Amino acid sequence: MSESKPLALLREVFGYTEFRGHQAEVIEHVAGGGDALVLMPTGSGKSLCYQIPALLRDGVGVVVSPLIALMQDQVAALAELGVRAAFLNSTLTGAQAAEVEARVRRGELDLVYVAPERLLTPRCLELLAQSRLALIAIDEAHCVSQWGHDFRPEYLQLAVLAERFGGVPRIALTATADAQTRAEIIERLRLGEARIFVSSFDRPNIRYRIVEKDDARRQLLDFIRAEHAGEAGIVYCLSRKKTEETAAFLADQGVAALAYHAGMDAELRRRHQERFQREDGIVMVATIAFGMGIDKPDVRFVAHLDLPKSVESYYQETGRGGRDGVAADAWMVYGVQDVVQLRRMIDESEAGEAQKRIQAAKLDAMLALCETAECRRVRLLGYFGEAAGPCGNCDTCLDPPAIFDGSVAAQQLLSCVYRTGQRFGALHLIDVLRGEATPKVAQRAHDKLSVFGIGRERNAREWRAIVRQCISLGLLEIDHNAYGALRLAGESRAVLKGERSVALRAWREPRRSARVKPSREALSGPAHELFERLRAWRVEAARRHGVPAYVIFHDATLREIARMRPSSLDTLRGISGIGARKLEAYGEEIVGLVRSA
Repeated sequence: MSESKPLALLREVFGYTEFRGHQAEVIEHVAGGGDALVLMPTGSGKSLCYQIPALLRDGVGVVVSPLIALMQDQVAALAELGVRAAFLNSTLTGAQAAEVEARVRRGELDLVYVAPERLLTPRCLELLAQSRLALIAIDEAHCVSQWGHDFRPEYLQLAVLAERFGGVPRIALTATADAQTRAEIIERLRLGEARIFVSSFDRPNIRYRIVEKDDARRQLLDFIRAEHAGEAGIVYCLSRKKTEETAAFLADQGVAALAYHAGMDAELRRRHQERFQREDGIVMVATIAFGMGIDKPDVRFVAHLDLPKSVESYYQETGRGGRDGVAADAWMVYGVQDVVQLRRMIDESEAGEAQKRIQAAKLDAMLALCETAECRRVRLLGYFGEAAGPCGNCDTCLDPPAIFDGSVAAQQLLSCVYRTGQRFGALHLIDVLRGEATPKVAQRAHDKLSVFGIGRERNAREWRAIVRQCISLGLLEIDHNAYGALRLAGESRAVLKGERSVALRAWREPRRSARVKPSREALSGPAHELFERLRAWRVEAARRHGVPAYVIFHDATLREIARMRPSSLDTLRGISGIGARKLEAYGEEIVGLVRSA
């Protein structure tokens, strides 16, 4: 198959001049009738890998999508492009659903989006059996993995698609899957003959920063005010209570913040998500219930106030920032207590021992990412089996930590753990090391031990950093049967006997970021003024059409218009993100705005 037809569709329908990464290969393979497993990072254009083949092949493309909100936004975006698309989900009345089903049978749709629960019903399976199918796309395919971070039991039953529709090409897509999860996707979805496409997991526009937790809400507020005032962002918290308290705190401080978690009233949750999707500058404070389907391209930061459970979760969640390719921040605060809490959750879960071991290993990898002294992107990509060099766009590259021989400090800490009976947590151990005669220390006569006060030259923050690193290095482990006590592990004996040296990151006083604002803000005065006028126009256009603003145009497209100042439809046509349908619908208005500016 020549590339001319797919490329023509890319330009005319979607408004882009060239394919990125593996897109062209995937499209040619699937359009030719082949099965595929596609791993591409969030924001890299996975949807084009099934949308264009669906337009090239006869019949309707069926897209299995896990979230109603995502379906609705994608269908709205396709309608703006002139693509015949619809969805089948619980928001439709019986009459509306019947009309969509009739259009599927008559071959009047290019794409239909279906939730897995509905797809598996006898009615829906019979509908598909009676229709001509171009392809079947299974989005967010990592949901099939019981070891993964977004497991959806309905996905386990999607193997029925291979049985019922063996001649229809199937494409499974996800942004995150380690080797184990990939193997599980292939097995459970019966994609043994599928071609596997793995793109780079790198998102170079995202800057990764991880700092020690010390009054997390204040740290978050400082970060937002200093670097992202008035911009859209997502803040992840581990508990529902913390989510609500943090959203209320930010709102009291003048930040347009909303809460989102699974325990909220469903209608309130829907309204909050809709505001986040459709308005500019909303900060959503959420649990991981606010996960898949966040298709908003102009999220300028993703913050974590608690440690994620795995590198996959962290990568997936931070990937919701900067989907438009413009600079974004992944910012996190964490401390020892985060590790204690997550270890306890693993130990107290009802999972089997094998699954607990996998979850513990994933948490260890997450902790190693936090405590690394090397480039965070190198460590992050290495987790997914991808080699990379230092990125120059993370905190450890921009402000490298000092490394020191921490053998003596580690010996002091490990000795303190041993002398106190391996029955106490980090705070008490640090009090003993620093010679703090607290009531708890005195009550247990720990002020009489030889380790009392041997580490008084270091402050409590320094010792907390040393504790975290010793846990990360496997020298200490957390005993939840003793309420989070630290106990010796791994090669702690070798360290205590002086047979192994320990290199540690030096603690330093936290400092406010003084980084240069990213290049996305580097518009000249007149260009910036035009950009703001275009954003205001976009809000009105979105309101008229009843869609989120980014469905009209992404910020990146508006910025390019503001820079180039096209004075005719011909010059506007060459701007990325403006296809034939959008040129026809909005071209005259945009050119008029440019001329009047």
